[in-house]
Amino acid sequence: MRAEEPFLVRHADLIFALKTFAASILALVIALAMDLPRPYWAMATVYITSQPLAGATSSKAFFRVMGTLVGATMTVVLVPNLINAPELLCLAIALWVGLCLYLSLLDGTPRSYVFMLAGYTVALIGFPAVSEPGAIFDTAISRVEEICLGIICASLVSTVVFPRSVAPAVGNRVDSWMSDARRLSQVVLLREGTSETRRGRRLKLATDIVEIDTLSTHLAYDRLTDTNAVRGLSEIRLRMLMLLPVIASLEDRLAALGEEALSRQPALKRLLEDLAQWITSDVSARQPAERIRAMIAERQAVLDDSATWERIITTSLLSRLRELVDLSRDCRALSEAIAESRNVSTLDLTFHSEAGAASVRHRDRGLALWSAAGAALAILICCVFWIGTGWPDGASAPMMAAVACSFFAAQDEPARFIRSFGLWSLVSIVVVAIYLFALVPAISHLEVLVFALAPTFLLYGLLIARPATAGTGMALAANTATLLALQTTYNADFASYANSAVAFFVGVVIAELVTRIARGVGAEWVANRLVLSNWKTLAVAAERRGKRDRAEFAGLMLHRLGLLVQRIAFLSESDRRDTDSLVQLRIGLNIIDLRRARYGLAAKTISVIDDMLDELAAACRNYAGVGMPAELLRHVDLALAQAVKDPNESAREDALIGLVGIRRGLFPDAPAYRARVSESVAA
Repeated sequence: MRAEEPFLVRHADLIFALKTFAASILALVIALAMDLPRPYWAMATVYITSQPLAGATSSKAFFRVMGTLVGATMTVVLVPNLINAPELLCLAIALWVGLCLYLSLLDGTPRSYVFMLAGYTVALIGFPAVSEPGAIFDTAISRVEEICLGIICASLVSTVVFPRSVAPAVGNRVDSWMSDARRLSQVVLLREGTSETRRGRRLKLATDIVEIDTLSTHLAYDRLTDTNAVRGLSEIRLRMLMLLPVIASLEDRLAALGEEALSRQPALKRLLEDLAQWITSDVSARQPAERIRAMIAERQAVLDDSATWERIITTSLLSRLRELVDLSRDCRALSEAIAESRNVSTLDLTFHSEAGAASVRHRDRGLALWSAAGAALAILICCVFWIGTGWPDGASAPMMAAVACSFFAAQDEPARFIRSFGLWSLVSIVVVAIYLFALVPAISHLEVLVFALAPTFLLYGLLIARPATAGTGMALAANTATLLALQTTYNADFASYANSAVAFFVGVVIAELVTRIARGVGAEWVANRLVLSNWKTLAVAAERRGKRDRAEFAGLMLHRLGLLVQRIAFLSESDRRDTDSLVQLRIGLNIIDLRRARYGLAAKTISVIDDMLDELAAACRNYAGVGMPAELLRHVDLALAQAVKDPNESAREDALIGLVGIRRGLFPDAPAYRARVSESVAA
C-alpha cells in the first residue's frame, strides 16, 4: 500500500476524472434500466455533486437530496393550483427562487445548498411541466429518483474506489498554519524582519484560516474520518482563532515599549528570547509550559495609581505572553492526541471557550436581498418573453436564468461569472451538436457510446479536479450531459435542439443583463461594507453590559478579515492599515475583556468605564474613515486614571490591560498616557 500512495497522490486528478466518469455511466445505465423519463439528469447530477474529497462529495450529496425533495414538493404545490393563471405561477416561482437564494446567501455553509436547490429545482421541474400539469406529480417523483440515483452513484464510487478523506487535507493545512504561526511568533518576539514582512505573514494566516474553516465543514460527513480527529480539529480551530490576534497584540505592545525601554529590562529581553525558542522547538526539546508561565509570573508587577505607562504596557505584554504560551501548549497537545487517535476530551487544556464558540459567519442581508431580487426579476423577464412570444421551447430560458443567478450570487461580480458560464454553455451546445448529429446516430451499442463519451467527460473531470478550473469543468459537464439528453432510443431533431439551445442561451444572457443592473457594484463596494460592518460590531460589543465569548467574536471578525484580505486592493489606505494589523479585531477582544473585568470593579470605576464605552460605541457607529475623535482619547485616559486606583487588584489589572489594548488600537500614534495629567483634566 505504501508503494501505491505516491502514484495515487501524483495522479489524483486523473483518478478523480476516471471515478467520476465511471459513476456517471453507472447512473446513466441504471436510469435507462429503470426506464426513467430523463436518465441524463442522473448523469449530470454525478458531475454536479462530485468533489475530489469524499467528505465534500457526501456533504454536497446529502444537502442536494434535501433541497431536491423540498423543491419537488413545492412544485407539486404550486403548478396544479396556479396552472390556470400563468402570470401568478411565474410570479410564485420567481419569488420562491428569490426567497431560497436569500436564505442560501445568509447561511454561507455547505447547508446553504439545501436552500439553493430548493429554489431552482422548482424552476427546473415547474417550467417544462407547464404543458402537462396533470403529470406534475409523476414528473416530480421522477426528478427526485434521477437526482437521488446520481447522488448515490457519486457517493458510492467516491467512498469505495480510492477514497480521499477530508481529514488529512485539513490536518495538513492545520499543521502548515501552526508552523507559520510559530514562525511569525518567533519573528515578533525577537523583533526580526520588517513591518512589511510581518504584514505579509499576518495576511496569509488570516486567509488560510478561512480556507481551513471552509474545508473543515465537510468533516462531519466524511465516514473515513475518526470522530476523535474531528473533535480535535474543532478544538484546534478555537485556538487558531485566538492565536492570530494575540500575536498581533504582542507586536503592538513591543512597538509601544520600543528598544530603549526593553534595554532597561534585560530580564524581559531574556524572557522574550527564551519564549521564542520554546515556541519553535520540538516537543521533546521543549521546557514544560509551567516553567515558562512561572518566568512570566516573576516579571508581573502590581499596578496601582503610581504605575507608569511603561509599566502598564509591560504588564499588558506579559499577559498576552501568557495567553500565547497557553494557546501554543494546547495546540501541541491536541496535535499529538489527533496523531495518536486519542480522545481529546481527556486532555488537560488551558484555554476554554465560554459558550462553545459556535462557528459564526458574516452575513450581509442587504447584499443577499439585492441578489435575490435580481434573480426573481431575471426569471420574470424570461417568463414575459416566453409567454409573450408563444415560444414552444421557451421554458428553458427562465429555467436557466434561475440556475445561473443562483450559482453565482455569492460572487463579488456575479454578472462576470454568469457571462463566463454562458460562453462555456455555447461550447457545450457545439459539443453536443457534434455528438447528436454526427457521432451518436452511427452508434448502436452502449459500449461504443461509453467509449465515444469518455474523452470529453474525462477532460471535464480533470477540469473539475483543479480548483482554478472547477467551475468551468462543472458547467461543461452538467450542460453537456443535460443537452445531450441520452434516452433509450435516438430521437434527436435539429430544429427542436436548436430551439432549446437558443432558449437555454437566452436565459443565461437575460440573467447576466439583469444581474449587471441589480448587482452593479463590485469588490470595492463589498470591501467597504465589510469595514463598516466591523465598526458596527465593535459598537455592539461596546454597548453590551453582559459577558461575551471572545472566541465567538474572534471567529466573526476573522471571517470578515479573510473576506477583506481577498479585496484588500480596493480598501482606502487607513482601512488597509487597520486590516493589516487586525486593529478592529484586537479592539473588540479588549472591549470584551474590559466588559468581563468590570464585574469586579468599584461602582465609580464602572461608571467611568461605561461612559468611555458609550463614547466608543457612538464613535464606531458614526465612523467615516477619518479617525477617531480626540474626545474619545480623553475618555480612555480618564478610565485608565480611575482604573489604576481601583481597590480590587485582579479586576484592576484585567481592566487596565483591556483599556491599554483599546487605547493602542484606536490611537497608536498618541503620546504616552500620563496619569497625573489625566487626573487634572478630569478635575
